[in-house]
Amino acid sequence: MIKYIIVDDETASHDNIKDYASNLSYLSFQKSCYNAFEALEYLNKHSIDLIFLDINMPKLSGLEFLKTLSNQPKIIITTAYEEFALEGYELNIEDYLLKPFNFSRFVKSVSKVSDALANKSISIQNSENNEDAKIFIKEDKKYYQIKLNDILFIEAYGNYVKINMVDRIIVSHQTLTSFTHNLPVNQFIRVHKSFIISIDKIELIEGNRIDIQNHKIPIGKMYKLNVNRLIK
Repeated sequence: MIKYIIVDDETASHDNIKDYASNLSYLSFQKSCYNAFEALEYLNKHSIDLIFLDINMPKLSGLEFLKTLSNQPKIIITTAYEEFALEGYELNIEDYLLKPFNFSRFVKSVSKVSDALANKSISIQNSENNEDAKIFIKEDKKYYQIKLNDILFIEAYGNYVKINMVDRIIVSHQTLTSFTHNLPVNQFIRVHKSFIISIDKIELIEGNRIDIQNHKIPIGKMYKLNVNRLIK
């Protein structure tokens, strides 16, 4: 089953998506959220697989909301504005549905999510069964193969990320959000808009900071509940 929520400030959009989804037995509706803050509160307490997300919402837009997420679920943007598609895909959404969309287009979009979740499940199982799991990281024109266990934390660095490791630092041209998809959720956690850390490397949590070796990592307000959940 794919557990999903809808985040949209228009009731008609919720009704349309739920109507389409009711024809697909593997989709399981969880909640309707009418703004990003309501969605954040729900996500801090529940685990879901997919979000149908509008962009144009009051106070916090759909794209701004995406940037706050730790361990981002699969995202299908549903909007009447085509000009945000590129930015959406840069934030690793699965699909971009322009309103009004028909049922066949909806099914095609959801199928992408289903396939992606199946592949992710295989990847996570492999990484959980292999303490020496490795990934390739591109720096300039070179590709480094590194062990996930050697990573201390990853830091946003403009249009790059700095992978801080036990013995070196690698700078790679990609966003922090895109890098998240290379990491197993049982081993890494996002604690700030600019930081993802290795859970095993945490030495101390005090106030709004985390100590990892000689580094002090800030805990962002939007991610405090992630850390609290980790402690409990």
